Amino acid sequence: MVTDYFADDPRSHLERMLAGDLYIADDPDIAVRQQNAMRLAARYQAAYLDNPAAARPLLGELLGAAGEGIEVRPPLYVDYGSNITIGARTFVNYNLTALDVAAITIGEDCQIGPNVQLLTPTHPLEPQPRRDKLEAARPIALGDNVWLGGGVIVCPGVTIGDNSVIGAGSVVTKDIPANVVAVGNPARPVRDL
Repeated sequence: MVTDYFADDPRSHLERMLAGDLYIADDPDIAVRQQNAMRLAARYQAAYLDNPAAARPLLGELLGAAGEGIEVRPPLYVDYGSNITIGARTFVNYNLTALDVAAITIGEDCQIGPNVQLLTPTHPLEPQPRRDKLEAARPIALGDNVWLGGGVIVCPGVTIGDNSVIGAGSVVTKDIPANVVAVGNPARPVRDL
């Protein structure tokens, strides 16, 4: 027997997703948006290989906001792209995976190492709702001048303060204050800056 989780909720799955509430991820309207983002990301990658400057308008079309002077080296993997804001002069190295079911805000002058993952989606811990494909999301925010080393994973709902550095391979499960170096799994501040 399938539970009707949304019997008293007239909103579409897309509306629930955008509100940060539980929704069904394989909804057709949501799938169309994801396919469009994948197409734009692929077009951006192909154009970047020929002429990075000429590819910039595609990046602007893919992202919610792209600050002046940013560089994003493909491949770039996103769910929607439209929920991502990247501040001016930020550098993003190869292979960023930014699952932007909720907002991902990257400040100005940030450095994002290769193979970084910014993961906003969450799933129920209980087995049946998870089996029924429910998910939600929590936003991620990086302050200005944040440096994420290669392979860093930032989990849902995390904020990293201005000027902080996250060591390569760290898994950030809780907020990190401004002006610290944090390392490990889970990442913890080990030094003030």
